[in-house]
Amino acid sequence: MYDLTVIIPTFREESTIGTIIAEVDAIFFRNAIRGEILVVDDNSPDRTIDIVRDLKNQKPNLNLVVRQQDHGLSQSVVEGFRQAQSDIFLVMDADLSHPPALIPVMLAEIRAGNDLVIGSRYMEGGGIKKWPLKRRILSMGATFLGRLLFPEIRDPVSGFFAVKKSVVEHAPLRPRGYKILLEVLGKGTWKKEKEIPFEFVDRAIGSSKLKGQTIIEYAGQVIDNARFSWNHHESVVWQEWMKLFKFGVVGLSGIIVNEGLLIYLKEYVHLSLWVSGIIAIELSILSNFIWNDLWTFKSDSRHALPHRWLRLLSFQVVSIGGAAINFVILNVLATQIGIDYRIADLLGILVAFAWNFWVNRRMTWKMGL
Repeated sequence: MYDLTVIIPTFREESTIGTIIAEVDAIFFRNAIRGEILVVDDNSPDRTIDIVRDLKNQKPNLNLVVRQQDHGLSQSVVEGFRQAQSDIFLVMDADLSHPPALIPVMLAEIRAGNDLVIGSRYMEGGGIKKWPLKRRILSMGATFLGRLLFPEIRDPVSGFFAVKKSVVEHAPLRPRGYKILLEVLGKGTWKKEKEIPFEFVDRAIGSSKLKGQTIIEYAGQVIDNARFSWNHHESVVWQEWMKLFKFGVVGLSGIIVNEGLLIYLKEYVHLSLWVSGIIAIELSILSNFIWNDLWTFKSDSRHALPHRWLRLLSFQVVSIGGAAINFVILNVLATQIGIDYRIADLLGILVAFAWNFWVNRRMTWKMGL
C-alpha cells in the first residue's frame, strides 16, 4: 500500500510524459513519500505508451493502465481511482502545467484532515500564464457556472487536486469532458476542503485538446450535478440551494415586518412617514439578521465572523448596499429607459436579493473566502 497515488491521464503525451514522471518521482524521493505514479492512457497512437513501459522497468512504483474504449480525460481519472493502490489520490496533467512541487503540500493537507485539497488558479497567489484571451474567457465562464453550485470554492473546475479515497469510493460518478473535479464535488462524500494557490502554466510543447464539444459536455455536467442534488439531499449542492431558499424565506418575512411596522408606526403611533420608514427598515434588517444567523447559516459557524455584533454590522452594510442597488435600478429603468416602475422595482429587488445573498455568503458567514 502506497502513501499516495499520483494519477496522470494521458493521450498523445510523448513529448512530456517522461519529464513529468521523472519530476514526480524525484519529489517522492526528496520528501520520503512512498508514492505510486499511475498513468492512465487512452490508447495513444504515438509513443506515450512505449515510453511509460520502458520507464516502468526502471521504476517499480510506476504503473500503466491503457484504456481501449470510452475515451476521455474524466473517464481516465475515474479509472485511476479504481486502480490506485493507496487511500489518497492526486490528479495532475501530463503537460507540465501543474507543479509537482506542491505534491507534498497537498498530501500534508489531506493528512491534516481535509477531504479534498484543490490547486486554485483564482485565489491570492495563484494565476495563469500564457493563456490566450479566448481560453481565459472560457475558463472564467466555466468557473462562474461551477461557483453557482459551489460558491465557497474559488476554482471548482481545477484539474489539479488531491482527494481521499473515501470521498469517491461509493460516488455514482458519471465522468465526461475535462472537469472531473466538478463531478467529485457534486457527488462525492466530503465535508472539509482546502484550496492552495498555484500558477497554471499553459503547455509549452504538445497541443491543447480543448474543443467546442468540451463546452457542451461541461454544461451537461453542471445540469447533471443539479439534477443529482434533487434526489440526494445530503449533497453539498442541495445544502447550498437550501441556504438560498431559507435566505429567500427570511427576506419575505422581512418585507412583512417592514410593512407591518410602517403601518403601525404611521397610523397608530402617529410618527411621521420618514421616521416610521427608518424604524421599520432597521427593525426588518435586524429581524432578517437574527433569522439568518440562527437558521439559514447556522451550519457555517466555523467560518463566520467571530462575534455576532460583527456579523450584524456586516449584514447591515450589505443590506444598505442592496437597498442602494434596488433604488438605482428602479430609477434608471423607470425614468431613463421607460420600463414600467413596477417591473423595474421587481428587477431591482431580484438583483438586490442576489447581491445580499452572495456578499453575505462570502463575508458575513464565510469569513476570508
